[in-house]
Amino acid sequence: MQTTHRKRWTAIGAAFGAGVAAVVVASLAAFAGSSVAAGTAKPVNTSPPTISGTPQEGKQLHGDRGNWDNNPNDYAYAWLRCDNDGGSCSTIGGANTQNYTLKSADVGNTVRFRVRATNNDGQTTATSVPSAVIQKASTPTPPPSNGCPPANSNQVSQMSLPAKLIIDQFQSNPSTLNAGTQSFTLRVHVTSTCGGPVSGALVYGTPTPFNQFGETQTNTASDGWATLSFSRQANYPVNGKQQILAMFLRASKPGENVLVGITGYRLVNVNVNL
Repeated sequence: MQTTHRKRWTAIGAAFGAGVAAVVVASLAAFAGSSVAAGTAKPVNTSPPTISGTPQEGKQLHGDRGNWDNNPNDYAYAWLRCDNDGGSCSTIGGANTQNYTLKSADVGNTVRFRVRATNNDGQTTATSVPSAVIQKASTPTPPPSNGCPPANSNQVSQMSLPAKLIIDQFQSNPSTLNAGTQSFTLRVHVTSTCGGPVSGALVYGTPTPFNQFGETQTNTASDGWATLSFSRQANYPVNGKQQILAMFLRASKPGENVLVGITGYRLVNVNVNL
């Protein structure tokens, strides 16, 4: 194309003089040289890379590459681990995308995000300011305990407050006591606020007023049932019109203070027909 222009201006020079043609051709050559120089420009960073996200172990940070002039056609990324002032930085191996998940090695340090922009004329590197100092991952607060045993267990030994034992059923044999009754049994069933039967609970029972039948205690089986056996004492019956035998029942965790533990209480009546 330069040859064509020169031929045209040579023709013009023939008409207007060789001196004019020489000046025009020299000007074209200078213009062409300046055009080539203007097109040779590597990327220029006009606003630096930035980091967003929570500076805490286990959290993910995101790096924004910033703004660039001169039409970069390729970007390469790197994350740097620096001291707590943002100096003494070193490249973090394998961290070459715009996202980075903070690790335990980052705790107490800062990180920077570096971008290398490339076009046909060269490459330029720009680095973000340091992040805030990376904090250790927070320890999750465990949910408050309900005092229940682990799954597939109903052992009272694995229960604690605020769980509570519950006496939910009782069965007397015989169902009605009479003037000649010398002994009877009382089956007691124990569950809890956790649900389901409780194994190993210590069940205590005594008539009230006292000395009608002896007090006794035993532990619940795996099905939650305990059988208490009572023998007649001197104060039964309390009078000739007695219609019920009041029974005080208590279910507790063996070895635990019954006044402050998971103990459950119940007052029940056994029929009496004299």
